[in-house]
Amino acid sequence: MSRPHRVVVLAMDGLLPFELGIPHRIFTRPLGSAGRPLYEVATCSVRPPGPVRTDADFSIMVENGPEALGSADTVVVPASYELGPVHTEGRLTEELAAALAHIAPGTRLVSICTGSYVLAAAGYLDGRPATTHWASAEHFQRLFPSVRVDPGVLFVDDGDVLTSAGVAAGIDLCLHLVRRDHGTAVANEVARRTVVPPHRDGGQAQYIERPLPEPGLANTSAARSWALGRLHEPIQLRDLAERESMSVRTFTRRFREEAGISPGQWLTRQRVERARHLLESSDLPMDQIAQDAGFGTAQSMRQHLQAVLGVPPTVYRRTFRSGAKT
Repeated sequence: MSRPHRVVVLAMDGLLPFELGIPHRIFTRPLGSAGRPLYEVATCSVRPPGPVRTDADFSIMVENGPEALGSADTVVVPASYELGPVHTEGRLTEELAAALAHIAPGTRLVSICTGSYVLAAAGYLDGRPATTHWASAEHFQRLFPSVRVDPGVLFVDDGDVLTSAGVAAGIDLCLHLVRRDHGTAVANEVARRTVVPPHRDGGQAQYIERPLPEPGLANTSAARSWALGRLHEPIQLRDLAERESMSVRTFTRRFREEAGISPGQWLTRQRVERARHLLESSDLPMDQIAQDAGFGTAQSMRQHLQAVLGVPPTVYRRTFRSGAKT
């Protein structure tokens, strides 16, 4: 009988209680066919067992020291408001470095919000894609120039190292891990019990505070709303510009200022998300999904999903939808 997958959460001074609770809430819910827990979750400190300060008006008592990291299959690092030189200089304290040294090679590493600073300072993100809270993305990129930061997504799955955007995006990432480990049915059940959506469309770009357009200047939200209702149709750049009564050049510049990417890139992302949703939630044939998502042909959809997700549609469906037909 296989043992549960062991998740160890690293509690650092200045932690956010909400983020600390996310792994416990998500990973303690999934059960196997015999009703046995699929995961076990433990919390540890960088010091011997004892109190750990939070950013609230209370501390928590942590019963495991850093040696618990050595027993982990997955290590989760939530954010902290007291990272010191990790946040200001991009280097670990001796105490934190000694704690992380307990982690065995091959352990899956996960960060929530600005917990990514810890992974980056330890060198785990060198040359890899990652994300963090949108408000810290520019600072994070300056501090760790070798990391390929994507500030517009809710999380980044780079195989054995995963990073999430701010705060509640940790829920999205933990549900994604359950889905990746045990399939859509198990993840959906956890989401229902937690009363959260099993998969949120879009990225954290929708939550980023951007300067409002000057009075009298239109934005591009109407064009985006119009396009989302017509992803299955051919959409040209001039069509989007006409919705806002702008020239193509002005619309393209304004769109990039607001969304952070070009209109073409945005349309492709939305179509990929539509295809993912249909692959996970329906038994529609590939040709139909390709048409509904606006890719036209199954071959075109395959190329786009392979480029964005790293797997073709058939593999994605087999991974994330139980009993799916391909």
